Amino acid sequence: MIGSPHVVSERNSVRLVMAKVMAALVPATLAHAWFFGPGIWVSLLLCLLFGLFFEAFALGMRGYPLKPFLTDGSVLLTGWLLALSLPTLAPWWLYAVGMLFAVLVAKHLYGGLGQNLFNPAMVGYAVLIISFPTHMTQWPAPGDLAIHVPGLAEAFDLVFAGQGSISPDAYTSATPLDSLRTQLLNGKTAAEAMTQPPFGYFGGKGGEMVAVMVLLGGVLMLMNGVITWRIPAAFLGGIALTALVMQLIDPTRQAGPLFHLFSGAAMLGAFFIATDPVSASTTPRGQLIYGGLAGMLTVLIRVFGGYPDGVAFSVLLLNMAVPLIDTYTQPRVFGASAPRRPRV
Repeated sequence: MIGSPHVVSERNSVRLVMAKVMAALVPATLAHAWFFGPGIWVSLLLCLLFGLFFEAFALGMRGYPLKPFLTDGSVLLTGWLLALSLPTLAPWWLYAVGMLFAVLVAKHLYGGLGQNLFNPAMVGYAVLIISFPTHMTQWPAPGDLAIHVPGLAEAFDLVFAGQGSISPDAYTSATPLDSLRTQLLNGKTAAEAMTQPPFGYFGGKGGEMVAVMVLLGGVLMLMNGVITWRIPAAFLGGIALTALVMQLIDPTRQAGPLFHLFSGAAMLGAFFIATDPVSASTTPRGQLIYGGLAGMLTVLIRVFGGYPDGVAFSVLLLNMAVPLIDTYTQPRVFGASAPRRPRV
């Protein structure tokens, strides 16, 4: 019996898609190194190496061949996203713990690639910020604000041997989201707080340009058909609309939409994290709901939550809601008069 003909193409292979996504991350990574120093290369190298190690360990324990899975690029993308989400120049073991939870717990504990319920990189990030909040607040200062920008050799020393003779105050600073919260607690208005040095034109110094490069990478993925427009547009729209409403309610204490869009991991979340094809919604209407709610939750967590940035937690919360969203947003079956509804 002869089966139906099938077109075999490499255009949509996992390896090629992962390569396109990682290529889209290059502009943002270069911008990060330019504005915040070469420490990002150490973070990236460690996340990639730890990711490959834990992936090989899990595959060996499960009796799977190493080469097909180690070379498909999925674990490298997870490591790259986690490296961009974590403070550079943190202790080496911080990256190891993050990748351990991202690969072993969030990915392989659920069955491996294509089976994970949650975005692996965000699981690693969430575990770290809850478990080690002190280490997760030492972010690199922009080059023009830092007393000293560690070079590549110094970055390796700081990561593996500790601070040595260099005080963290010389190369770290509060993020714009942290700084805004602190200034508001000190009685300043949002407008007054955002005149301080950590702030740039519409976000944080350096960070806003990294966000622009993330946006550029996202546009490139859209043009190449790697992702669709629904989740990024809904995510950014949810952030902008929620921030605008909050600012209209209390203009003295709330920052505007541009600040929330170009601060923290908003752009990274919109184009590279929330769009994870495994853990995100798959129906057209569901993607709009998923992205919009994730964007809204991001701002609400930033404003009312205990953590300055809410991208990771909002995406993980919406990952849990994806089965429900997809169930109730199924498109109409061809030839049917109405969309299928689940039986209660």
